[in-house]
Amino acid sequence: MTFTLPHAIKGPLFALLAYAIFATHDVLVKALGATYSSFQIIFFSVLLGFPLVTVMLMRDPVSGTLRPVHPWWTALRTLAGVSALMGAFYAFSNLPLAQVYALIFAAPLIITVLSIPILGERVGAHRWAAVVAGLIGVLVVLRPWNADELTLGHAAALLTACGSATASVVVRKIGKDERPVVLLLYPMMTNFVLAGAMMPLVYQPMPLLHVGMAGGVALLAFLAGLLMIAAFRNGEAAVVAPMQYSQIIWAAIFGALLFGERPDTPTWIGAAIIIASGVYIVLRESLGGRSQTTPATAYRHRTDNVAVPRIAMLLRNQANRVPPGYQALAKRPPKQ
Repeated sequence: MTFTLPHAIKGPLFALLAYAIFATHDVLVKALGATYSSFQIIFFSVLLGFPLVTVMLMRDPVSGTLRPVHPWWTALRTLAGVSALMGAFYAFSNLPLAQVYALIFAAPLIITVLSIPILGERVGAHRWAAVVAGLIGVLVVLRPWNADELTLGHAAALLTACGSATASVVVRKIGKDERPVVLLLYPMMTNFVLAGAMMPLVYQPMPLLHVGMAGGVALLAFLAGLLMIAAFRNGEAAVVAPMQYSQIIWAAIFGALLFGERPDTPTWIGAAIIIASGVYIVLRESLGGRSQTTPATAYRHRTDNVAVPRIAMLLRNQANRVPPGYQALAKRPPKQ
């Protein structure tokens, strides 16, 4: 007797598993961050991720050069991706996991705003209200009225949200013209070069165990990226995308068990507001047919703010430029 999962729940389950692996990835980053500079962690995780990238590039059937079709947009995406990665690694190293996730969850709100000037999309009153509510949630988490509690870690987490959102919107704009390998390699090489340039200043000898943990960062990101491809192939955006918010649960579990962290009440309240706003925006964009083509939020998962999971973008584009769940959305006319 063979048991098969109903097709309707495959997408969300794959996404939940992917984000659990991403959370484990972040735990390794945080553990290494207690001893090493973020630049050193980035350098070794990207270095050890290159073999995985090489295997995927060997399977790329598309011919052509590595020169971008849109060099300035590619440069902007590279800058945004590098900023997001460095911000994420620094934030995870210096803040409680739950606070980092709560602030990074603001990315869909930023995407909504950026989609106006970059993609020329219209944002109605409902989504603007969700953006405002989400920003209130961010303020609740940050508590700027308690200036003594604000750190560079909070700024780094917000930088990650902004960088991730910008990279996602740019991919949405140029993704049909650029080779996936171009969008993959330019940010990765830039991360490697910049982190490598900092190594003489920050390097500390690493025991074999810690080198293995850096390799684990690359491997876990790669595996989670593969699962995200499976999730988007088997589920609609409106169902799959909100699964990212499950990371707040893992943050509470891992934070308590491994780092002695206890998220305070404002963090939970702010996170709840941000999550509700993000879910509403995803539902409004995906189910309401507001985008003439693939919704920008379709690209807003972890592929834009960590070192190796950008491989997921390459694999997804090789298999199908627009995931099956979005093909119907792409044909819908925008609502007035």
